[in-house]
Amino acid sequence: MPGTLGLIGSGMIGSAVARLAVAAGLDVVIGNSRGPETLADLVAELGGTARAATSEEAARAGDLIVAAIPLAAYRRLPADALTGKAVLDTANYYPERDGHLTELDEGELTSTALIQRHLADSRVVKAFNTITPHQLFSLARPADAPDRSALLIAGDDAEAKAAATGLLNVLGYDAVDIGTLADSWRSEPGTPAYIAPYLGEVPAMNVDDFLRWTQRAPGIAVPAARIGELLRAAVRRPAGEARPPSED
Repeated sequence: MPGTLGLIGSGMIGSAVARLAVAAGLDVVIGNSRGPETLADLVAELGGTARAATSEEAARAGDLIVAAIPLAAYRRLPADALTGKAVLDTANYYPERDGHLTELDEGELTSTALIQRHLADSRVVKAFNTITPHQLFSLARPADAPDRSALLIAGDDAEAKAAATGLLNVLGYDAVDIGTLADSWRSEPGTPAYIAPYLGEVPAMNVDDFLRWTQRAPGIAVPAARIGELLRAAVRRPAGEARPPSED
């Protein structure tokens, strides 16, 4: 289990992961594209085990890295600083936000495989992409809790996936390994395991109203067995069909 978690990205998912990590007793180093000075309020809220840094500093400092950035910004991930690191990718592909990427639209790559290609000397694992930020924080439970939820992971490196599983366990979740990066389409927007299971029935609304609504929704526990059922129901469709919940 990492002593220091490096976080690249301080949006809603990144902040939720940071809060869980600090609560679990991990040291947290957070970087973003705007500079450490923009993270003062978040770091003050998180407490003494968190500190602000540049993205490259967070990459070098972390024993394990969470990249919580929009997919469109993936080329900004500091590949040199992430050499040899296990990197957990939280991004989802939404063409209307990220711009159309032919390899994803045609199913040649998954979004995480695209990031792995950029981070050729890192070991990338898909994680944290199927749950909204508020529910990620509110549904976390101890290992022996009867209402503990599970989250999906996917990756090509067994050691990196073991590290991701360990982090999820410490943060309050079981892990369901869905296979390789090529298999990670099963966790993409529009698939049965994506977001809806943790929320229940979602009223029709625009993206901004949806985000406000999730802040009030208590969330629904989704155990590993239920994740398995949802995976079996997955059908691959053109990437990016769903609307973005702006989770990054």
